[in-house]
Parts: sequence; C-alpha cells; structure tokens
Amino acid sequence: MADEFIEIGPDELPDNPFKVIGSQWMLVTAGTARSFNTMTASWGGFGIMWAKKICTCVVRPTRHTYGFMEKSDMFSLSFFSPDYKKTLLFCGTHSGADTDKMAATGLTPLEDTGTVYFKEARLVLLCRKIYYHDIDPGHFIDPSIESNYPLKDYHRMYLGDIVKCITKK
Repeated sequence: MADEFIEIGPDELPDNPFKVIGSQWMLVTAGTARSFNTMTASWGGFGIMWAKKICTCVVRPTRHTYGFMEKSDMFSLSFFSPDYKKTLLFCGTHSGADTDKMAATGLTPLEDTGTVYFKEARLVLLCRKIYYHDIDPGHFIDPSIESNYPLKDYHRMYLGDIVKCITKK
C-alpha cells in the first residue's frame, strides 16, 4: 500500500454514499498492474448482505471494463476530491480499448490485494467479487427505468465483499 494511505474499517467510512457515488462519482477498476481498465461510475451502493460489508457496482457488457470484471476475482472503487471531476469525466467518456487513460489523465496506478487503484484517490475500497446478476428488464416494476437503456445494453450487477478500505492520511 502506498505510504500516503492508511487502512480503516468499512464501518468507519465518513462519506455519504449518495454524494460520493451519485454526485462525485467513482472509478471502477479491475485487472492487475500489467493489464487493467477503469471506468467512471455514478451508480452503485454500500450495504450488508450475507453478513458481509459489501458494495454494489454495475457495468454494461458494452464497456471495455466489463471483460476485466469478468476475468478478475477482485476490483476496486476509487473516490477522488472534486479537483478530479474532469479526470473522471474523461474516464467515463473514453474507452480503454482505444485510449491510454493513464497517459491522458496522469493517474498513477497502484496494486494491492490483486487489483489496481490510484495514488491520487482519497478513498479506495478493495473488493472481492462474490456475486453477479444481470439486470432483467422483465423485472422493472417502474417502467421509467427502461429509459436508461435505449440500446438495451442492460448492466451486470456485481456485489463485492469489501476486503480492504484505505484512505489518505
């Protein structure tokens, strides 16, 4: 772990999940330092499931990150200060399939527990993938949800057991 981070328990998170995910966004990253991809996400959550502290994130199968999520046992969620909003916007609007996001943004990848996170993050959740489920439009009780899927590219939802939580000193 980089020297500027300290480990805290997931139950010590100081952040409001509605703000850090929905307004400030996060980077979802999977893979190893040799081969990984990251994407910006503004959907997800934290909670308790099966007596574990978990996070939920969703990735569309059309995203380059999807293949990395499928192959990886681990993934990370990295949260940044508001100064990184343009960086997160870039990572959410450019594909790692044809863009070197690290070169373009200046982010510094670090590796811990078999996955990648970023030196510039202020908070990181390192997660072990424990479950996935494909969003089924046949289960939408609120029909307005369908408007989020004009291309019918329904997300795969991943539940991650939070195995390590680190924050800047």
